[in-house]
Amino acid sequence: MKILVMGLPGSGKTYLTERLVPLLEAAWYNADKVRTMANDWDFSESGRLRQSMRMKTFADFEKANGRFVVCDFVCPTKETRENFEPDIVIWLDTISSGRFEDTNKIFQKPESVDFQVTEWNETNHIEIAEKILKNV
Repeated sequence: MKILVMGLPGSGKTYLTERLVPLLEAAWYNADKVRTMANDWDFSESGRLRQSMRMKTFADFEKANGRFVVCDFVCPTKETRENFEPDIVIWLDTISSGRFEDTNKIFQKPESVDFQVTEWNETNHIEIAEKILKNV
């Protein structure tokens, strides 16, 4: 199962993911680490599409091998989300603007999500993991 944890830079994607992954016994791909491995820091439209396809490739490999996989990345547009093809979308809707103006300008709120986190508490990750595991 491919799980996308998405939201603006600084919304808490990595914070949530590092707590969620052990509960799901999932593989984890963080966008910054994947960009580092690829040495690709291109944030143009084509660079963002390339990154969504790169994340999809890693996630599809894990899913094909029967694992849960969580990918945390901004995934700012409908097209990048469609490219990734998540089974579950967790939207970190905790901030109204991120630290990068270019991302703020292109960020499109998702039309449909499975989980929307609007504020932090100590049990967000536990509640989400329990619901995901219950429905598998």
